[in-house]
Amino acid sequence: MKPTAISPENTQFVALSFEGPDRYSLAGGLGVRVSNLCQSLAASGYETRLIFVGDPRQPGEETRDGGRLVLHRWCQWISDYYPAGVYHGENEKLYDFNESVPWFVCDRIVKPAMEQNKLVVILGEEWHTAEAMCRISDLLHSNGLRDRAVMFWNANNTMSFDRINWGRLAYTTRITTVSRYMRHIMSRMGIDPLVIPNGIPNSLLGRVSSRTAERLRKSIDADLVLAKVARWDPDKRWNMAIEAMARLKARGKKAVLLARGGIEPHGQEVLYNARSLGLKVRDVRTQGDTFRDYVRAIREGVGADVLNLRFHCPQSLLKFVYNTSDAVLANSGHEPFGLVGLETMAAGGIAFTGSTGEDYAIPYRNAMVMETADPKEIETYISYLDQHPEERRRMRQAGRGTAGQYVWEKVIKNLIRKLEYQAMLQGSLALTRITREQHHEARSYPAFEQLRLPLPVGSS
Repeated sequence: MKPTAISPENTQFVALSFEGPDRYSLAGGLGVRVSNLCQSLAASGYETRLIFVGDPRQPGEETRDGGRLVLHRWCQWISDYYPAGVYHGENEKLYDFNESVPWFVCDRIVKPAMEQNKLVVILGEEWHTAEAMCRISDLLHSNGLRDRAVMFWNANNTMSFDRINWGRLAYTTRITTVSRYMRHIMSRMGIDPLVIPNGIPNSLLGRVSSRTAERLRKSIDADLVLAKVARWDPDKRWNMAIEAMARLKARGKKAVLLARGGIEPHGQEVLYNARSLGLKVRDVRTQGDTFRDYVRAIREGVGADVLNLRFHCPQSLLKFVYNTSDAVLANSGHEPFGLVGLETMAAGGIAFTGSTGEDYAIPYRNAMVMETADPKEIETYISYLDQHPEERRRMRQAGRGTAGQYVWEKVIKNLIRKLEYQAMLQGSLALTRITREQHHEARSYPAFEQLRLPLPVGSS
């Protein structure tokens, strides 16, 4: 008898992603997303496997969380030749990923799971996994196993959309995305994705030590502290943030920007612009990785207007940066979701977001929302909050409440419900009374039509 719901007893998860939890594999929000998603699935009791381009110096296979989470570090023999990170040697790794991962998933994961009468959920992340997802579907179909696997492919960004065979991808898997903004962009391309928002670990909602935050604040020695953590990319509107800093300085405000960028060349342009506007920029490095080391390094930058943090900033440090800052500038012009804004809210900070994919941000309630690229907007909102301390306190509290609605435990419940409906359409789960009625609409449901699967018996 078929089960009517997905549970840890009858379902196994497999996630495919280029990025992952290793320092070598973390390049942005994608690595954070897949790491936390898989850890949360495992914590919920699901057997979970993550296949990613991992550190060549780490074990090829590693078991965590009491055996429920298994990491498969892929392309390690190639990564040995490309030590600079996950995207170093990207095309070579992509070729190897596409050629080898589908067979591994089919033979080593799906077939054994089927022998245990388990449903397999396969989650692909970003354009790098699109071809592999298509090939996995083809392999499962040729082995008579396709209807026992539910496949979701997720778009976190529009990057390299031109490299995706959308017709084939939509035919073989259900497409999802992370916000209504992304759904709107994709709808104009003729794609009809489900929206499953991003999430944050529940641990980020823990109270931030006010004494420790105060230590960090004192080391900066400024009237106003701003922070910006993002790739050096024009979409992140770094120059808008820099120009706002220059305007604050011109007004006589003693403000400092804690800037943590990436390795992208746009960073040189941003820092040149800062110096051209009369801002003093100082690179900040640290020899250690303790909180005391971070504070000492930042203190050595006293006197500069922009502290360019040239060291890895773990979440344990960022939560204090977000909490102690007067504003965290997540002011992107194009932001599919905005994980930094949500992390800021969880830490009790005040996020200045853009107005694209940040569905969670409500102006003057839990965040400041930038609707233009004009640096005057940042300057004006910072001045307003500086003059209204009661508003600052209220917004910080409201932000934490909002962040609590986006913890992974709640996002996973949303994901499971949508996976269940897809599984029912495929006949992998038995229909409930409610979904029997919904099946009158199933013949026009995109994923059902694309997979050409028959309606489950008794559903008509």
